[in-house]
Amino acid sequence: MASAAMLSESVLGWGIFALVLVVILAFCWVYIRRYQSHQESEVLSTITAICALAIALITSALLPVDIFLVSYMKYPNGTYKEWAASNETRAQMEDTVLYGYYTLYSITLFCVFLWIPFVYFYYEEKDDDTADACLPVKNALKYTIGFIIVCTALLLIGAFVPLDPPSQNATQWEKVQFLFQELGSSHGLAAISFSISTLTLIGMLAVVTYTAYGMSVLPLNLIKGTRSIAYERLETTEDIDDIEQQIEKLKSKCEDGRPLSSRDRRKLLDLESKLKLLQRRERHLEMAEKNCCTRVGSALRPLKILLGIFFILVALLLVVALFISNLDKALHSAGINSGFIIFGTNLTNPVNELLLVLQPVFPLDYVLITVITMYFVFTSMAGIRNMGIWFAWIRLYKIRPKRTRPQALLFLCMILLLIVLHTSYMIYSLAPQYVMYGSQKYLAQEKMPSVDGLERNISRVTSRICDAAAPEDQCTVTRSYLFLHKFWFFSTIYYFGNWAFIGVFFIGLIVSCCKGRKSVIEGEVDPDDSDVSDDEYVH
Repeated sequence: MASAAMLSESVLGWGIFALVLVVILAFCWVYIRRYQSHQESEVLSTITAICALAIALITSALLPVDIFLVSYMKYPNGTYKEWAASNETRAQMEDTVLYGYYTLYSITLFCVFLWIPFVYFYYEEKDDDTADACLPVKNALKYTIGFIIVCTALLLIGAFVPLDPPSQNATQWEKVQFLFQELGSSHGLAAISFSISTLTLIGMLAVVTYTAYGMSVLPLNLIKGTRSIAYERLETTEDIDDIEQQIEKLKSKCEDGRPLSSRDRRKLLDLESKLKLLQRRERHLEMAEKNCCTRVGSALRPLKILLGIFFILVALLLVVALFISNLDKALHSAGINSGFIIFGTNLTNPVNELLLVLQPVFPLDYVLITVITMYFVFTSMAGIRNMGIWFAWIRLYKIRPKRTRPQALLFLCMILLLIVLHTSYMIYSLAPQYVMYGSQKYLAQEKMPSVDGLERNISRVTSRICDAAAPEDQCTVTRSYLFLHKFWFFSTIYYFGNWAFIGVFFIGLIVSCCKGRKSVIEGEVDPDDSDVSDDEYVH
């Protein structure tokens, strides 16, 4: 009976996850097709981008499922459900979630270190004039070997560097035996954990760069809106007339047969390139003015302003919660050598308190944690779209609707995979107690208050929200929390990364406020684009 109940609860949890999976796959297909350049599209890179983006979103959706399953083991009054009363049954459920994490994380490792690099280099090496079809595959595999070597090194480090080293008095052979015993006892899971933690560290850099900026630029762009198309067309027409007059003036110098000076020739070439750019801009503005989506966007302007205000309030709420959480760790944790780990909350955290308040109304707390997770993902996408893909001070690719190159989409998906890995730690920082225990409660004996100054030896059983003071067998910690704190030194770096995130957010907010309104064709016409690229935009 208990096992049947456990099965039904498990089916419910994984049923929700399957529904989310279908929605995610549909979204990924629409998103990639919207930004993909149809002129340079390639089947293998398209499928890879869709699958990689889906894996990123599925991995982010696993955290709410983890919290849901852990919380669903108990009734609202704090007692375990019949199927979860046994320690073995709970351990089985916990292991299922844990292996779900490791499965998705293993797929992430495969994508980041093998599949995406291989497809990227394969597309770079592919040439329609090449007679040997195997040559691009060979060259792509040759370049991918470097990524495989890095992944292997990380797995070996994670597998052979135990958290509890052997005794200093042990012989060299005993130390080697201990290492292999550690590897065998963990079944290689520590190796995957270390590799994923390293990728999460890289993801932290992407979160600090793209997500922090996206959280400021997305709402402000919605609030400010775009410039008037009619005004932009008038401005562009005036610029075209001015440049045409300058070109005519230069050409008039050689009407008598005299050649232009080298300085005038350079100026003429520069003016002609500017004229072509403005003419392309005028064509795009004309198409945008006729586009029905632009008209719908103008009609929805009040809704965009409200949505922008809502997003900026959410961003400020999350940043304040992150600041309070970091301050709590600085004041009440054991310090840098413990990874700034704390159990529960000592300072009032608005996000954590909001989730606890929503617990009694199923499933509002799970909806909120899912919305926060997706908010980080979508603001990351907004940050990447606005900034482009950079390496140091060099911009490698731009992300634009219908004109994004396959290599850029592969980079976009790889960055999102790394960002999602760090999102779990961000959400833990926002709501530590909730991410640890979900909506679990436990039963505790409480002494009855005294009456008229007389002590009474009567106690009553009450239900309390799970926290660090709860007995170990009364509250089940989420697998996500255990995974995040497997290596304390990574937690320390993540802690300082949160401070960097807060700083970059406010810098991005100031920059976004100082910028003017964007053009309605922002990013569609750039000097480094060819005229041929306009053809696919028209179609």
